[in-house]
This record gives sequence, structure tokens and C-alpha cells, in this order.
Amino acid sequence: MTEHTLEAAETAGERQPISAAVAARARWAVTAVFFVNGLLMTSYIARLPGLKTEHRLSDGELGLVLTVYGVAAVLTMQLVGVFVARFGSVRVIRLTLVGLPVALVGVGLAGGAVQLGLAVLVLGTVIGVLDVSMNAHAVAVERVRGRPIMNGCHAAWSLSAATGSLVAAGFTRAGVSPTGHFLAVGAVCLVAGLLITAWLLPPSADHVPRSPDRKRVRPGWRAGWTRTLLLFGAMGFVTMVAEATVISWSGVFLHDYHDATLALAPLGLTAFTACQTAGRLVGDRLHVRYGAPALFRAGGVLAVCGLAVVLLVPSPTAAIAGFGLLGLGGSVLLPLVFSAVGHAGGDGPGAATFLSRFSTFTYAGILIGPALVGWSAELVGLGWTLAGLVPLLVGVVLNARLIAFADRDRRAPATG
Repeated sequence: MTEHTLEAAETAGERQPISAAVAARARWAVTAVFFVNGLLMTSYIARLPGLKTEHRLSDGELGLVLTVYGVAAVLTMQLVGVFVARFGSVRVIRLTLVGLPVALVGVGLAGGAVQLGLAVLVLGTVIGVLDVSMNAHAVAVERVRGRPIMNGCHAAWSLSAATGSLVAAGFTRAGVSPTGHFLAVGAVCLVAGLLITAWLLPPSADHVPRSPDRKRVRPGWRAGWTRTLLLFGAMGFVTMVAEATVISWSGVFLHDYHDATLALAPLGLTAFTACQTAGRLVGDRLHVRYGAPALFRAGGVLAVCGLAVVLLVPSPTAAIAGFGLLGLGGSVLLPLVFSAVGHAGGDGPGAATFLSRFSTFTYAGILIGPALVGWSAELVGLGWTLAGLVPLLVGVVLNARLIAFADRDRRAPATG
């Protein structure tokens, strides 16, 4: 998109201000996009054991499939700023909400290991585009409404992940193949996606008027790699490593270090995810009341305290409660960083560019975090490895001043 086109879009946006009613509908619509994304993504993840058996994959081959998915998502993310600049985030979201169910069905229809790898490549590509564009649109809605919504959006994703897991368990118990499961979920999500995108903001919402405190970020491969972005990236990486570690290792830690029974050990993850979802459901209201930096510091301190309980109190019940505190405190960290990164990027294309760079770090945390923990546990033990997360989380909290970007547009609400 040329400079002239950008200015025209801004002018058009000024001539047609977005009403509070339209902004309110967009808030619920983009939240629903997060839910659909999580439902489809979890459907794929939950059926991986069945796909592994169906295609007779070894552990190494399954690892390669997962790597293809992650690499495809990360590489495609780097172009989303260009897509948003050219088409607007709403059009990008609409296209991906059509493509994602189709890609998921393609995974189910794959006739062999090679076809499965290609199908997963397509799925990762579409997921990467949707992940960034929906977060960029959420930032646009925050900008228009003058109120935060990012915690609510991520709460919807958490709820959809739980829903997707339960649906997958039901289909599996009923003997439905992954293909049948993906067809059913994909059809519902395709219709839902087409309906909810009608309520998203228009493309003009991706552009904001020029002002001295906003720098235009030109989309492209080199754009966005600033010192501030790298600090945000480090914060996101540590946060996702901590979350991925709890998901992958909490049960093992409870069983091996606190002598929890096999029936009790999974409750650490249950407490973590339940408290994380609850925290995100109230996170936006706390953001409005206390401001982003203060909420971020409080959440980080609570997360560190929870991890300390897990490590220091020799009781499985206390450790489960500690994982709950870790989930509650950590619940607001990632949504606040996402919001701050998007607002630091400026307008829609800039926000998408910054978010795509930032998502590279968060995906890295998800993909390599559990493996790093495993390697470290081999060397120094799982307890000392988890203890190593404490100074990393403290470092994240000490950079809370950067989260002030999330408050940049709070006093510019939509017109009534």
C-alpha cells in the first residue's frame, strides 16, 4: 500500500468514525475469533496420538511433523504486516477463517506420512497468519474503544482449548476417526467464522492519524526489529517457557519430587489452567482499574510466589496450590505484553509487523521450552531447573515499564 493510499485510508476513517455500538460488537466478534482459533488448533493437537498411530509414525517422525508446523507458522507470521497493510486485518482474518477449517480437514484426509507433512505445513501457515492478524485486530478494537480487551480474548482461547480437548475426547471415545472429527468441527467453525467476521471493524480501523508519538512502521522482512521489540520478545519467550514447562512437566515434578500419586499428579496442570482462565476473565477490568504496568508487576510477583511454593513447600497439595497461584499471576502477563507490543507498533500494519516479530519469540518458547527443561533436568535435576525460572520471571517483572504502551489509547474511546 502506498503512502497516498495510507493517508486516504486514514482520511476515510476520520470521515466515518466508528460508533461505540460497532466497536462493542467488534469486541465480541474478535473474542469469538480467538475461540474458533483455539478450538480448531486444539482439535488438531488432541488427535495427534491417533494420527501417529494411523500413519505409523515414529517419535522422531512425529517430532518432524510438529517442527514443520511450528516453522511454517513462524515464517508466515513475518509477512502478516504486509497482508494487513494491503488488505486490512478484517479481510485477512476472514480468509484464514475459511482456510483454517479446510486445512484441518486436509490433515485428516492425508493418505500417508508425506501428505500429512504437507497438510500440516499448510495448517501451520494459516495458523501463523491468523494468530498475528487476530491479535492485531484486537489491538485495533482496544484503540477504537479506549478500553482493554486482550485478556478477555486470551481467556476465550483458553476456554476453547478446554472445549476442544473435551470434544476430541468425546469423538475418540465414540470411535470417530480424526477425519470425521475434523469435518464436524471444521464445518461448525467455518459457518461461525463467516458469521462473526461481519461484526469485525472495517479496514479503516487499522490506520490511525499521524501524531508526534507514533512512528509509521513499514511492513517488510527488516521492519520492527528494534531494541524495544527484542526486550518484549525476551519477556514473551520467558513467559511461554514457564507456561510450556508447567504444561509438560508439572505432573512429573509432583510425582517425582512431592510423591504425588498418579491420580493426583495431573491436578497441578488443572489448577494452573483453571486459575489462568479465571485470571484472564477479570484481567481487563483489573487493567482498567490499576493500569497495565501495575497489573503486570502484581501478576509477575504472584507468579514468582506461586513457583516458590511449588519448590519450597514439601507437600503435593501445597504444590498444586502453588501451580494455581502461578497460573493466576501469570495469566495477565502474556495478554498485556501482546497488547503493549501491538500499541507500540502504531497503526494496524505496524501492529501486525511488531506482533509477528514478537510471536517468533513466543512460538520459540512453546517449541523449545519443554526440551530445554528436559535437557537441563538431565544435568542438574528438575527441581533446580524450575528454580532457574525464578530469576527469569523476576527479570520480566523488572521490565514492567514497557507495558505502559498497553495504556496508550485508553483515553481515546469510540464515539457514541
